[in-house]
Amino acid sequence: MQDFFNNISRYPRFLITVTLGIFAASLGWLTPLFKKPLTGVALVGLLISGLVFMTFTLKAMLGLSSL
Repeated sequence: MQDFFNNISRYPRFLITVTLGIFAASLGWLTPLFKKPLTGVALVGLLISGLVFMTFTLKAMLGLSSL
């Protein structure tokens, strides 16, 4: 039974490691694009618009919208 709980306790560490690896890889890929002002502004605009889109979509799906 102890082996079972040792095995289960590894999954959160694995999830955190994979998530941090994905963020590190994506930031490493996006960092050179921020060196030019035009692409930096475009990326920030894209990230903000994606976040706003996700917020509106989730509000509509969950019925939290006042419309």
